[in-house]
Amino acid sequence: MGTLVLMYHRFNENKYPSTNIQMDIFKEQIEIIKDNKYNFYDPKEFSLNFKIPKREKKILITIDDGFSSFYKNAWPFLKENQIPFILFISTEAVGNFGYMNWDEIKEIEKEKFAYIGNHSHSHDYLVNFEEQKFLNDINESIKIFKKQLGYNPIFFSYPFGEYSNFIKDYILQNFKFSFGQHSGVIDVNKDIFELPRFPINEKYGDLERFKFLINLQPLQFKKLLPIEKYVKNKNNPPDFSVEFFKDQKNIKNINCFSDEGNKWEKSNTSISNNVLKIKFRDKFLFRRGRINCSLNDNGIWRWFGIQFSVKAD
Repeated sequence: MGTLVLMYHRFNENKYPSTNIQMDIFKEQIEIIKDNKYNFYDPKEFSLNFKIPKREKKILITIDDGFSSFYKNAWPFLKENQIPFILFISTEAVGNFGYMNWDEIKEIEKEKFAYIGNHSHSHDYLVNFEEQKFLNDINESIKIFKKQLGYNPIFFSYPFGEYSNFIKDYILQNFKFSFGQHSGVIDVNKDIFELPRFPINEKYGDLERFKFLINLQPLQFKKLLPIEKYVKNKNNPPDFSVEFFKDQKNIKNINCFSDEGNKWEKSNTSISNNVLKIKFRDKFLFRRGRINCSLNDNGIWRWFGIQFSVKAD
């Protein structure tokens, strides 16, 4: 089993279908989780027990950006039902039009089931920043959190799910966990600074898809290359390989799809000695490249995804 993390942004903001979910759909999704008898994961418990193998599937809810529509529409429902979650805040936007203010954030933070996460200061494309500008951005967010809440959160989420080794290395010095925007189910072998989440919105939030994804199980692996997820021209496309554990059965049932050349197609894969390799058809195009792999393991669907941040030529 494992932990499946859901990522939301806006609620009842029809103008933004790529980041919005309707509240009636959100409530139905919560009921689907309950009907499947999955428990909601308290973020504190998640942080304390990460390395303990899970005998049951748990669902962790995350909300990015701190939009006012979350406070107005989703927060009362989550509070009434005591559903735990992490709210990721970019400090520069706080109090701006369309965003929550610090009084609202503090009101939420006081509840024992609600946790605040750091989402950078600017919510900009951090991989584009010069190193010192990136450091200034993160340090500014930490400074503001300490001033407003009295502490820097232990959870971080990368804006747009983008990071390089340099960014990741600095985040791990200042946080305990960080989340991306690649899909997958968390198990004890996943990198705690590259944790996957399933984005839920109007395009990818229909109930049939939702029923399928919350029943996914982790596709565990021993090693994934390349370690660097920031792709520049000289290593585009990257040399990609995944080494699975010896006891993983049905490994030849794996199917991968990738969007090199900005076109989603079935990947050209090969498997030898429990190592899967992909021969990409083309370069990944600016700004992100993705790979999703699934395995029908005797009727159990397993899944992992990877996102590369792609530098402009």
